[in-house]
Amino acid sequence: MSPLDLLHSTAERANAVRTIQKISQKPLLLAIGLAVAMSFAPFDNAHAIPPFARQTGLECNACHTAYPQLTPLGRQFKLNGYTMGHTKAYERVGAWLQGSFTHTQRDQAGGAGDGYGDNDNFALQQASFFYGGKVFGKVGAFLQGTYDGIGKVWGWDNMEMRYADTTSVGGHQIVYGLSANNSPGVQDLWNTTPVWSFPFDASDLAPGPSAATLIEGGLGQISAGLTAFAMVDSHLYAEFGGYHVIPHGAIQTLTGDAEGAPKSKGLAPYWRLAWQQDSGANDFEIGAFGIHANLYPGGDKSAGTDSFTDIGFDAQIQRFMGNDSITARASLIQEFQRLSATQMLEGSDNLKNRLRTLNTSVAYLFDKTYQLTGGVSHIWGVPDMTFYGTLDGSPNSTSLTAEADWLPFNKKPLPIYPWFNPKFSAQYVHYLKLDGVTNSGAGGQKALYADTLFLLLTLTF
Repeated sequence: MSPLDLLHSTAERANAVRTIQKISQKPLLLAIGLAVAMSFAPFDNAHAIPPFARQTGLECNACHTAYPQLTPLGRQFKLNGYTMGHTKAYERVGAWLQGSFTHTQRDQAGGAGDGYGDNDNFALQQASFFYGGKVFGKVGAFLQGTYDGIGKVWGWDNMEMRYADTTSVGGHQIVYGLSANNSPGVQDLWNTTPVWSFPFDASDLAPGPSAATLIEGGLGQISAGLTAFAMVDSHLYAEFGGYHVIPHGAIQTLTGDAEGAPKSKGLAPYWRLAWQQDSGANDFEIGAFGIHANLYPGGDKSAGTDSFTDIGFDAQIQRFMGNDSITARASLIQEFQRLSATQMLEGSDNLKNRLRTLNTSVAYLFDKTYQLTGGVSHIWGVPDMTFYGTLDGSPNSTSLTAEADWLPFNKKPLPIYPWFNPKFSAQYVHYLKLDGVTNSGAGGQKALYADTLFLLLTLTF
């Protein structure tokens, strides 16, 4: 029975997962070089890519509900190092194009971006190239190079090279390995940590909250990390490692902009713990994650360092009902800031701040073709006018997001080119509060002026 056959019944989903686990072979002998990944280039969230489908011989809906959301089989594929299946090297290369339209409730004086009008802007969101799949032996990779159509610059995106193997200790099956990547959390298996959380795409031509915790992209694409991971009996997952900001010259080359980037003092430890339970039709995960970093603000070492400690908790529930599925996700992050250097450099009012973010969403996929998602995002913390740069210093923001997705070939791929899986998305973001501003009308400002209609078309090749 092939892995695809195993997926025809949700009751046999657990068997499919165990089959994938056994594909890996034996011992560990590896030093993963991040330099290999650095030969590529790109930004923003990455999703499902045709090279993975070509390599596995599976349809996109085997590993994804509506991409980039992973199924249990998709998580096993990633956990085991992207090495399942066989393809020729050129078949591991892919591409996609994203085109978008952005409308905000109120025009943005001076233009929504460089070269864009005050409102109703069409844009090339991204043009990306990928390498996805086996590199050699038990080493696989997800490497993406993207042209950012908004910023008009090439840069490297979320990237990972992963080594994975299996062993048995005391009757317990263990998948273990190493991950070299450029963004804390990009290697995560669930759609709850910041790199992969909903909304998976957002407009860069619309206003948004000014505040975010460090782990929510603060080190993304400007750092290099190496972590070690293990999954025991398909239930307990643990990962530990460290990150370091790469040199400013490398940041400039790889992202096109090193202005304001910090520098590291020592390694920033990263940790991830999770427990998952897969019963075939139902899948549940609960976990914790975090990072601690000592950083020189803006790369300036004259005043010492700032300290950031992020502690997060997350949970995800999936239920599969034939061609339908429901995915509910939630994460809560608390950040402890000690801004010794920034305050000395007159960049903050407070020595200590706390910032919290809550992100929840529920997605319903009908007939593997139509998906509706509703999400709530809430940010709150101690006011600091100089540090956050908001009207009254408040970092507080609350938004509601509704999104409808249509994947016309997700259920039944085109026979001529089965890896063509376009996605049409319509998203609306409504703000109840933005950077401390509510909808009461005080001072002539309203949060809802930033409400955004975002239309996105993703074409995969």
